[in-house]
Amino acid sequence: MALYTGSGDDGFTVRGDGKRVSKADAVVEAVGAVDELSAALGACLAEADRRGADAVAADLDEAQRQLLAVGALLAGRSAGGEGPVAAVTAMEHRIDEVERALPPLRTFLLPGGCELACRLHAARTVCRRAERRVAAVGSAAPAAMRYLNRLSDLLFVLARLANRDAGVSDRPAGC
Repeated sequence: MALYTGSGDDGFTVRGDGKRVSKADAVVEAVGAVDELSAALGACLAEADRRGADAVAADLDEAQRQLLAVGALLAGRSAGGEGPVAAVTAMEHRIDEVERALPPLRTFLLPGGCELACRLHAARTVCRRAERRVAAVGSAAPAAMRYLNRLSDLLFVLARLANRDAGVSDRPAGC
């Protein structure tokens, strides 16, 4: 079977519920943004692996797996398992754990630092864009919204952790 079908050449696609819609449909946009986020996390994961940041790599691997469930949820399909709802609690615990290991925040920070932190900050902004796309879907995706909101927080603290582990200071915004 060929990878390509040509069925989307006219700007339409079939959603998970079987409905043929424009590729600019809010659900299609949201699923695409979640897919883009997963790809950004893949770049972070490659750098975490290169640096030997095993705990961060594990967090990113789990996030990519949960994003498949988020995409399925948005597309109207069940991904099985407990999905992104249960993952939120685990992320909250991980965020708390990482924050306890970091100096307290006293100001806004500028994105930057070591390569891994830079990639994590970029992924965080992609995550925020995915949140906005999911918000456009409306009330059909509260679990996806909650998951993405926590994931952006996790990416922020992981960027700070990466900088700390690389011996790079946070960059205060000065405001």
